[in-house]
Amino acid sequence: MNSPHADALRPASRNVVSGVLVGIGIAAFVDEVVFHQLLQWHHFYDKSTASVGLFSDGLFHAFGWFAVVAGLFLFAGLRRRGVLLPARWAGAVLLGTGAFQLYDGTVQHKLLTLHQIRYDVELLPYDLAWNSAAVLMIGAGTLLLVRTGTDRPRR
Repeated sequence: MNSPHADALRPASRNVVSGVLVGIGIAAFVDEVVFHQLLQWHHFYDKSTASVGLFSDGLFHAFGWFAVVAGLFLFAGLRRRGVLLPARWAGAVLLGTGAFQLYDGTVQHKLLTLHQIRYDVELLPYDLAWNSAAVLMIGAGTLLLVRTGTDRPRR
């Protein structure tokens, strides 16, 4: 049997899950469109041929859209039930975007060396800008989540 307190927490948690998924998808989408397609600085996987790089970009793009669609389905459910917490959801979007960007900049770029932001340039300014922006988004998202931690949906 569920307690009333546990039921009150579920919408707040669903707001976070929905927002984080949308944030991850936004980060993937912006990375893919701007850095992979428009600027053509890198592919998701740069350790093989251009064809493999393009194929990896397609998989990465699909992953981003799946995350957005899943997050928006959850968002629609929150709206339909009248339990959407807009500020909490926005904080989770920022958290998801920043967390994915920091993961990309540290794990994918440095640990796994799947790709770099750019090639044939001094990487330090790019890495600092990329990871600093990620940390700022994580901080702003966390601040919003902490400030809205006691918010409950209005029914």
